[in-house]
Amino acid sequence: MNDNTAANPALWVLCLCAEWCGTCREYQPLFNQLAADMPQARFVWVDVETHDDLLQDLDIENFPTLLIADAQQQARFAGTVLPHFETLQRLCKAALAGDLPLVSDPAWLAVVPGLLAGAID
Repeated sequence: MNDNTAANPALWVLCLCAEWCGTCREYQPLFNQLAADMPQARFVWVDVETHDDLLQDLDIENFPTLLIADAQQQARFAGTVLPHFETLQRLCKAALAGDLPLVSDPAWLAVVPGLLAGAID
């Protein structure tokens, strides 16, 4: 995994992508740019093929897919997004403001602890 080093992040932002995905390769510099602009958040780039063990039974079919979790490591967003800087920025700001509800999808809830633990290692 590739991440910035916010020690106690106010927000976790994981992008689940694949090395072979051209859209992901184009999106990564934008993702990294927002990471540099938001030092209070921890941004992690997760290659779903390299880290498929952390995904358990969750099948990521569309890219980019984001997982955004709050400081308490509770998922606030999980899903596919358009690969635009502004979309990612708005989602992150909404999550920081507490404007995103908790994710209730059991498949996502099952993988959040492992993904975040993997981001720490």
